[in-house]
This record gives sequence, structure tokens and C-alpha cells, in this order.
Amino acid sequence: MIGRINSLFPFWAILFSCFAYIKPEFFIPHKGSITPLLATIMFFMGITLHLDDFARILKQPKTIFVAVILKFVCMPLAALLISKMLHLSTELFVGMILVGVVSGGTAANVIVYLAKGDVALSITITMTSTLLSVLITPLLTLLYVGQSVPVPTFDMLVSILQIVAIPVILGVTLNYFLHATIKRYESYFAMFSMITIVFVISIVVALNQNAIASIGFLTIVGIILHNSAGLLSGYMGAKWFGFNPTICKTIAIDVGMQNSGLAVALALKYFTPLSALPGAVFSIWHNISGAILAGFWSQQKETYDTSKS
Repeated sequence: MIGRINSLFPFWAILFSCFAYIKPEFFIPHKGSITPLLATIMFFMGITLHLDDFARILKQPKTIFVAVILKFVCMPLAALLISKMLHLSTELFVGMILVGVVSGGTAANVIVYLAKGDVALSITITMTSTLLSVLITPLLTLLYVGQSVPVPTFDMLVSILQIVAIPVILGVTLNYFLHATIKRYESYFAMFSMITIVFVISIVVALNQNAIASIGFLTIVGIILHNSAGLLSGYMGAKWFGFNPTICKTIAIDVGMQNSGLAVALALKYFTPLSALPGAVFSIWHNISGAILAGFWSQQKETYDTSKS
């Protein structure tokens, strides 16, 4: 029964997204819950991890290097090419570029978990890209847009600590002491995470209802293409380097899912409200596309050792 509910993750994500768009008043009052909800999911993800998982990842610098390079090369370039192809306005082009040059988002870790990917690798990629974005995001913005933007380094690091690091450490610690008990309830943790991320997606949709309603069709197409390009280039790039399917799908999700909330914040502060629309809509779409992928990939039976690249 639980497995059946989890397998319908894409359906729940789309259903509740539609409901949140029609009735945003049900979800908007819960906007303050997004951060604690994500932190709770990360805690339950941490419960399924061991210290050995992170030790293994640190022995594979090539994997992290490839993922970060793919993210900071493919996503900005895809934003540029898609914007030019669709003849988007300068303001929307800036918004697309900002989405492309920011670091990975916490939501990617959740989707990797639900897709049965390599969660420890995903968390490491997110933290690495976040730290590097302090230098890379302003430089890439200058390169593509012609204007540098300062990145809120301290705020980002605090956010990573609150939402990712501390909950995961607590979860791993609990697993260390109660491993046998926790192993019996892993399917329940997955179901709880799925329900929670669907609720988070619904809140995001409700908060951005006006943005969705006001944005043009071509821009929505551009955002879908941008996310798809990241997912595809991440998977194919990882495959080209010879990584196994579990690592390939992990890197695909981490490349295709961005910290679009930061892109919105930078657009509003340094550009125009219109430049913030791509980030706002991307924050919705990448969760929906991620849910669809997670639903598909979680059903795939794999016998690969994720410690091998």
C-alpha cells in the first residue's frame, strides 16, 4: 500500500499543484513552513544514510567535479541559447541567466532521495556548488549579462546549515544508534517525505500564482526547455564519463534543479520584477519535472554499486 502511494508521487505533485493554483488561499498561510518542512525531510533522509556514504563520496572527487562543471557550464549556456532561440525580452533573458548561474537547490536532494539516487552525493554536490557560487555566480552574471551581482554568502551558508547540514547530521547520528529499528520503517520515511514535498510544491505554486498567470507562453516554454536541458545534459554528461545509472540520475537532478529562489532574490534586488518571473516559475516547474522523474526512476530496478564510478 505504501509503495503504491509513493509510486504515484508525480500524480500527487501535479494534482495538488493544480489545486494550489485554483485555490491558493489554502496554502499561502503556510508559506512560513517551507524551511522547517524541508529541514524535516532532510532529517528523514539523513536517517537512511551512514557515515560511510559520505566517506565514500569524498574518495570520488571526480564525480563531484564533473557534476559542478556540468551545472555551471550547461545551465547558463542553455539559458543563453534558449532565450535567443525564443527571442525573449532583455528582462526575461536576464532572469533566465540568473536561474542558470546560481547554485543547486535543496529540493534536488529531496528529489534524488525519492528517485532512489545517491543522496550523500547529491548533498555533497549541493554544498560544493553553493560554496563555489560565491565566486562563480557573480562572474557568470557579468559574463552573460554584463553586470556583476553580489551573492549573499552568509545567508546562503546559514540556510544550508539550517536546512541541510544539521538535520542530516542528526539523522545520520540516529541511524548509527538505532539502525536495525530504522531499517524496518524506511518505506514510511519515503512516504512522509513524498507527502511533505508535495505540500511544499503546493505552497510554492500558490505563492507564485500571479507570476504564472502573467507570464507569456513562450517564457513558460523557455523555462521547461531550460530545466529539461539541465536534466538531459547532466545525465548524458555523467554517462559520457562512465558513471553508473544511479550516479547519472543523481547528477542529472542536481544539474537540472537550481536555487531559483536565489535567482528571484537577485533579480528583484539588482534588475526588475519581470526578471524575477523566470526564477519564480522555474521554482515550480523543476519540482514538478523532478517529481515525474523521481516517480519513474524509483520504479527502476538497479543492481549497481554506487561506490563505483
